[in-house]
Amino acid sequence: MSRRKKKARVLRRSFLLALGILIVVMLGVYLGFGIYFQSHFFFHTSIEDVPVGGLTAEETVEELRSQIKDYLLVMHDRDGNKHQILGADIGYDYEPLGEEEKLIKAQKAFLWPGKVAKDKSLEMDKSITYDEGLLKKAVSALGCLKEGQMKKPVDASIQMTEEGYELVPEERGSYLIEEKLYARIKAAVESGESEFTFTDDLYEKPAVTAQDEALSQCMEKIQSYLGAEITYDMGEDKEVVGKSVISSWITVDEAYNVTFDEEKAAAFVQGLASKYNTYGDEREFLTAKGDTVTIGGGDYGWVIDKEAERAQLIQEVMNGEVKTREPVYSQTAVSRNKNDIGNTYIEVDYTNQHLWYFEEGALKLDSDFVSGNISRGNGSPDGVFKVVYKKSPAVLKGEDYESDVEYFIPFAYNVGFHDASWRHGRFGGTIYKTSGSHGCVNMPEDKAAKLYELVAVDTPVIAYYREEVKLTAENTKISNAYSYYDAEKEKAKEEAERKAREEAAANTPQVGEGQRIAEDGSVEPIP
Repeated sequence: MSRRKKKARVLRRSFLLALGILIVVMLGVYLGFGIYFQSHFFFHTSIEDVPVGGLTAEETVEELRSQIKDYLLVMHDRDGNKHQILGADIGYDYEPLGEEEKLIKAQKAFLWPGKVAKDKSLEMDKSITYDEGLLKKAVSALGCLKEGQMKKPVDASIQMTEEGYELVPEERGSYLIEEKLYARIKAAVESGESEFTFTDDLYEKPAVTAQDEALSQCMEKIQSYLGAEITYDMGEDKEVVGKSVISSWITVDEAYNVTFDEEKAAAFVQGLASKYNTYGDEREFLTAKGDTVTIGGGDYGWVIDKEAERAQLIQEVMNGEVKTREPVYSQTAVSRNKNDIGNTYIEVDYTNQHLWYFEEGALKLDSDFVSGNISRGNGSPDGVFKVVYKKSPAVLKGEDYESDVEYFIPFAYNVGFHDASWRHGRFGGTIYKTSGSHGCVNMPEDKAAKLYELVAVDTPVIAYYREEVKLTAENTKISNAYSYYDAEKEKAKEEAERKAREEAAANTPQVGEGQRIAEDGSVEPIP
């Protein structure tokens, strides 16, 4: 055999020997790890995040038990507060059930070459033990269950605010249902959860929410009223019936039934009339002579038709209307401003027996006159009136007289301005005190004609005395004269005052010498 062939044979034997050794070693390693993994977990294995790679069943039990000892349950309430329960406080422990050994056997040890380098996360049934009594105690001790810390839920409701009725949403509160919370924590402990957030079902809920149908229907009804806004144009002033006013006219009962109180609307109209009616009001009047007199009474001024205004206002509110308007008037004056007389008027000064007619502030006519006979109780009515109508010619009739005149301009019941030819040009002075008329204002014919020509119906007439008078004629009563004197009424008033004085005197203790009236009204000696 050649030398070359011998060398090749040696090399082949050496290779086969080395290969055989390698196979034996690998087989040994394979068998060795296979046997090893029959009692140990594959490397890179974890049970529910606890690393157990290379551990036996017994070692795994100890590792899991050591992890359990450090158990902490963290809970978050819906207000963002954190609460916790320590495993040590509830006797929390791990009791093996042999599942570890079953998992090792189930991993098929001799298939380790394909699995040993891979990460594996296993799950198993763990037997967790704890003391239920201690758990209940720990739950009851949670700060979130303290009565002072919990807030009861508040139902949604409809409430009256400064802005009117408003739907106030419900408040969730933070009142936990302890039984439900305990059940949830118990389930977390038994399943080994480490953290969870309180869900809404653990809290008491409001019985009524903002979406409640009864509340929605109630607010819809209220809004149908509150959408109205009626602005009254009162000249220099404005009065607004808006949300805040209308809200006070609405009542809502416990069942959220809405009632519109028409009586309150009527009361508002009454208040409007009391504030802005000027019929018969006293006025400070600047006279043609430059001084100021106070005059009231008469039938001039603004008068709101309360019944018609009430009806219209209620209808507008119910329709949800938005508008600006004047009230419904039964009587109007020249101006809605504070000076409702304006600058066109007839001024009648009974004391000086002279009148002036101003048109837009300019004097157009003045005249002496003779008014009602004061000495016979026929004094002419004073007050603020307006021209009722004009008639030419006219026949003036009374109980004991009948007179033909060319011009008649009445302003107070049957009293008016007219010509008086029978006076033969004698007017002014003090004639009225003893030889005056039955109440009318007698004028020279040319002046009466001019006044008749100039003045219009509804022109204000301001008639006044500069001295105190007592008017008793029927026309002064009917025309609401400022100086009308009701003798019977005054007599009754005086009688009532007299009786009151007598009763007071009768009830006053008699104080003798050395005595005084005590605080309780009795008589006591002076100390």
